[in-house]
Amino acid sequence: MSLLVVGLSHRSAPVSVLERASLSLDAKAKLLQDTLASEPAAEATVLATCNRIELYADVEKFHAGVAELSTLLAQHSGVGLEELTPYLYVHYEDRAVHHLFSVACGLDSMVVGEGQILGQIKDALALGQELHTAGRLINDLFQQALRVGKRAHSETGIDRAGQSLVTFGLEQLAGDAPVAEWAAGKRALVIGAGSMSSLAAATLVRIGVAEVVVANRTAERAERLAEILNQSGGAARAVPMDEVAQELTRVDVAVSCTGATGLVLTVEDVAGALGLPTGSAVRTAEAGHVPQIRAESDANSLELHGAWADNGEIAAQAQPRVRPLGAGGKAVRLALLDLAMPRDIDGAAHRLDGVHLVDIESLADAAADAPMAADVDRVRTIVGDEVAAFGAAQRAAQITPTVVALRSMAADVVANEVARLEGRLPGLDAKQRAEITQTVRRVVDKLLHAPTVRVKQLASEPGGAGYADALRELFDLDPQTVAAVSRADSLKGGPETGGPEKGPQADRDDTDGATSAKRGRA
Repeated sequence: MSLLVVGLSHRSAPVSVLERASLSLDAKAKLLQDTLASEPAAEATVLATCNRIELYADVEKFHAGVAELSTLLAQHSGVGLEELTPYLYVHYEDRAVHHLFSVACGLDSMVVGEGQILGQIKDALALGQELHTAGRLINDLFQQALRVGKRAHSETGIDRAGQSLVTFGLEQLAGDAPVAEWAAGKRALVIGAGSMSSLAAATLVRIGVAEVVVANRTAERAERLAEILNQSGGAARAVPMDEVAQELTRVDVAVSCTGATGLVLTVEDVAGALGLPTGSAVRTAEAGHVPQIRAESDANSLELHGAWADNGEIAAQAQPRVRPLGAGGKAVRLALLDLAMPRDIDGAAHRLDGVHLVDIESLADAAADAPMAADVDRVRTIVGDEVAAFGAAQRAAQITPTVVALRSMAADVVANEVARLEGRLPGLDAKQRAEITQTVRRVVDKLLHAPTVRVKQLASEPGGAGYADALRELFDLDPQTVAAVSRADSLKGGPETGGPEKGPQADRDDTDGATSAKRGRA
């Protein structure tokens, strides 16, 4: 096993760098295709969330792999290699396994113990399967990571040590008040209908908001999410994206998490929804030394700006909002939670009177002070045990083709010797020939049993990789025969036999024939 991970996360890089380095779905697909096309990598997948971007690959050489994966990350993220390099971390072999298992358990999350990462790991595996870039190692690794994460959550109280980013973000908006008390009677707008936005909408219903309005560019998804929320006892409705401006004048809370590459809500948009003069909003931002607001040029953004301008008078006459005291004792008219990376809501909006904005960056600061639960130590023990077991299984699996080739050679020897015996003793009847053949096979099996069992045990221990080479040398095994067994084993061990820990797209054909063939030739 030569597993390598190169990446950056909220622990190694500031949010501003993570934001710029974020990958779209197309960029992730191209990154994986280019990784497999590169010389050092035999299989790969990418784990990309709002808090981390990690490229996992099975590589032949460590230094060449690090150089190539780092270059590819820089190339596809759009952040120059020189700028990106100080924020990158590298894990290799068992340390790479330990890292992913820790991530799966929520130990490396911004909010320790959160469980959303399991869904994101499933998505990373599904992407590798769909693109045929995930071979045996990546499939085994990610499926086991899912099992380890579930074990940690079921056997410990790690859930008590943390919570989802959604819950944590809402608690930051609530301040000192209990989140349910803060939410009572509020109207909420959720922009987006993906996994994070869906979780946000469900959480808002659970904590008791009066109404949830869902806006999404795909109307069917928004309507489906609203239907689910209504079935769960909430009051929800879906609206098209071009009605966001109008809805923003009516709600008390807005949560946004879309895949947009530009801003969904600018500081001017928020000011317009509150009936504040647009020029005042811009001057406020400039006074706070906030970077200049990005210009929006697409037709939909122009349409939204027009809607906000038309609704300026409506906003001024809107029904008064629930107005608790926010940070610094300022009355909050509109609470904003931005869970997107890159950000959906202009950071300058928090300087507007009556606005309380919580985004990924402020969540990172708040999470740094969150207390760690005692169960974290138990999870770390589970991770350590699982890493050892996974490494042993992988090392043992690496010698299996050599053992199979040895037994195949022994079977050929038996067949040849029995044929020679039949030539010398043509008078043997069928029963005698069968008895002799069975006796010779038993002798060979008994001679090979103890050495092959022992060599598997030795190979599973750290540093046991050399036993396969020793076995090949001692018995003069044909390397091509061993390679053929490895290729066949890889094809049989593809993701379609991986068990129940499949991603949401498990019904897709994910046989990794091309990847397996490449590994066999390596």
